[in-house]
Amino acid sequence: MTYAEVIGDPISHSKSPLIHRFWLEALGMTGDYRAARVDADGLAGYFAARRDDPDWRGCNITIPHKIAALDHVADPGGVRESIGAINTVFRGDGGVLTGTNTDAGGFYAPLAEVDLVGKPVVVIGAGGAARAILFALSRLGVGPVTLLNRSPLKGAALLARFGLKGQVLPLTAPLPPAALLVNASPLGMAGQPPLTIDLAPLPDGAIVYDIVYAPLETELLAAADARGLATIDGLEMLIGQAAFAFEILFDAAPPRDRDDDLRALLTA
Repeated sequence: MTYAEVIGDPISHSKSPLIHRFWLEALGMTGDYRAARVDADGLAGYFAARRDDPDWRGCNITIPHKIAALDHVADPGGVRESIGAINTVFRGDGGVLTGTNTDAGGFYAPLAEVDLVGKPVVVIGAGGAARAILFALSRLGVGPVTLLNRSPLKGAALLARFGLKGQVLPLTAPLPPAALLVNASPLGMAGQPPLTIDLAPLPDGAIVYDIVYAPLETELLAAADARGLATIDGLEMLIGQAAFAFEILFDAAPPRDRDDDLRALLTA
């Protein structure tokens, strides 16, 4: 039986198997989607083994391998130069492994109707997911971007990489006013340090977008709800990026008309 999987460390929290199996069943397709814990030392061996498995269609990649995985796959689309991180690898003819990134499209989807041109944005984090998000924001023509990150040099390099004007502040800095606040870090995720931040500086029309989905209602989103701010939860990006990946891995369009049923499954 053909299969795909999601890899990361940790991986037990991943909802990707539920999503892809839901779509496979809804479409009546034969196949499976699994989760595999792969640590940093095992990454090269993992790809070497899967390269020789004709039943393996590919994988999605989560924390902490989105950047390191680039060293083990082909990159004909120039993702290394553009986004600098991958979240999807597919196996082609002869076992050639190719990397791509569906995070940027998944992040963008719920913002497609929002006018952010020239408007200030705050992004928390500078890892693999943040790279895809900053790439998407650069295409949206946003105004100045404030990046909150532990490493000012790393943050400044990312803003420059994507041609974004703005500033880098420590995680403890007060928020500047912004039309959009994005948590692109694992802070607030189960098993990770909390994300404690004062949302008072945000204007009433601001949107708070947290890509963490375990728990689904993070402290950040709860605080935004208490302020009456618009919110976007982590399932929006998770399902969005998974939809692009499903087409790549299984060569079929997922039934997005079943999104309400899928969300109900994921939040049960």
